[in-house]
Amino acid sequence: MTETEVLELAKRGKTGAQTLNGHVIDTHISWVILTDDLAYKIKKPIKLSFLDYTSLDLRKGNCEKEIILNSRYSPIYLGVVPVTLNNGEWSLGGEAGDIMDYAVKMKRMDSAKQMDTLLKKSAVSSDSMKPLAELIGSFHNNADMTYHPFSLSESSGLFNDLEQVGALVEFQLGTVFRDIITSSMVWSDQFLVLYQHRLEERVKIGFQRDVHGDLHSGNIFLYDTPILFDGIEFNESFRQIDLLYEVAFLCMELEVHDRYDLSESFLAHYTQAVPCFEIAEDSAIFNYYKCLRANIRAKVHALRSDQTPEDKFNHLQETKKYLQLMEFYMKWNKQLFK
Repeated sequence: MTETEVLELAKRGKTGAQTLNGHVIDTHISWVILTDDLAYKIKKPIKLSFLDYTSLDLRKGNCEKEIILNSRYSPIYLGVVPVTLNNGEWSLGGEAGDIMDYAVKMKRMDSAKQMDTLLKKSAVSSDSMKPLAELIGSFHNNADMTYHPFSLSESSGLFNDLEQVGALVEFQLGTVFRDIITSSMVWSDQFLVLYQHRLEERVKIGFQRDVHGDLHSGNIFLYDTPILFDGIEFNESFRQIDLLYEVAFLCMELEVHDRYDLSESFLAHYTQAVPCFEIAEDSAIFNYYKCLRANIRAKVHALRSDQTPEDKFNHLQETKKYLQLMEFYMKWNKQLFK
């Protein structure tokens, strides 16, 4: 589908006899149509280095996979419905007409309870960390173990991909921030060699699992019983990861908001449910994973600053924050393992 068609579907399309009269949220890889009580996600017909949604069959298959994977921990996923066009009339879940695409059908949640929104308002309480940690811990304890061997070259390449924004960062933010990128790559390469054996060992003993893959505050609703959503279906290498790498994303994000108290509380409750820190090296690995998560966010914001002129200032400020947090994590490891 095209953006124009999705907008037409959202405005005038029907589900049963009811007109949708919804509005569209545009994300990097999908369109989400929001109605009063439901949400419909339609995948964009695109191909990127990490996903392929170019054909109708591929989009249908990924919709079905999204339902299966996310239903492991979330009650909001209702099924896959066809998007049809019949005599010029769009509908969701209709039986007549041509199938133009497929949509993931979900219950609509209250956006005011989305964790990233609450974080920006300093409205996330420490009391919410225990049920969130217990939910994630229960999911992780039941997640399938995977055994993809640790690759030193792939891990180094993932971290050092930050170099692609080095010149941009230097031009926009100065040599101080460019130097953080340069020193971080040296630090990462040294760390990975030093901890290679333990990283390999963690895979063998079952700490690599098929999990969510994108566990940040934007994918969490903080109801009394928290709700996770929008796990990764399109690339298993993003999802089949060390448990520490999974929760490092959320902890890093809490820390970039200067909520170290929430990060510590979440981790304390999570490790009661999932004892995944066995030896001192595991704490160093967790810190490395937080640095890697900050690295990726810094790169994303730097790239977006160059792609969206209207939001350039905000993206550059975010880039600075994540680079500074990376520097903090690097110093933490240097102090611990002098």
